[in-house]
Amino acid sequence: QLQLVESGGGLVQPGASLRLSCTAHGDTLNYYNIGWFRQAPGKEREGVVCSSVSGGTTNYAADVSGRFTASRENGKNTVYLDMKNLKIDDTAVYYCATPAECSWNFGGKTFRADTPGVSNWGQGTQVTVSS
Repeated sequence: QLQLVESGGGLVQPGASLRLSCTAHGDTLNYYNIGWFRQAPGKEREGVVCSSVSGGTTNYAADVSGRFTASRENGKNTVYLDMKNLKIDDTAVYYCATPAECSWNFGGKTFRADTPGVSNWGQGTQVTVSS
């Protein structure tokens, strides 16, 4: 059974960079779309970007476009989220999961842990941006 594990979160200052990793265990990442999501305190979970099986990505959420980049390294069974110029509003728990499809409007859509069509949620990694 596929299990996703996120890592790479931490406490950073505004303007810093971080690389998050989503590593698959129990199956091969090549067969799955991988979505990055985040949930800030008191807010709904939102889609950040989706990396499709074909290797492409969907749109990014508007407030991260140009600062965040998703990529996948199938040989390491890992999808990355490179984040630069981090802002205080990027503070959130970041999750990865497997959406059945990478819809064109994935970035910015609201999701729940029980949203149909999204499975294999990881445990999340905390990113805190603070001065």
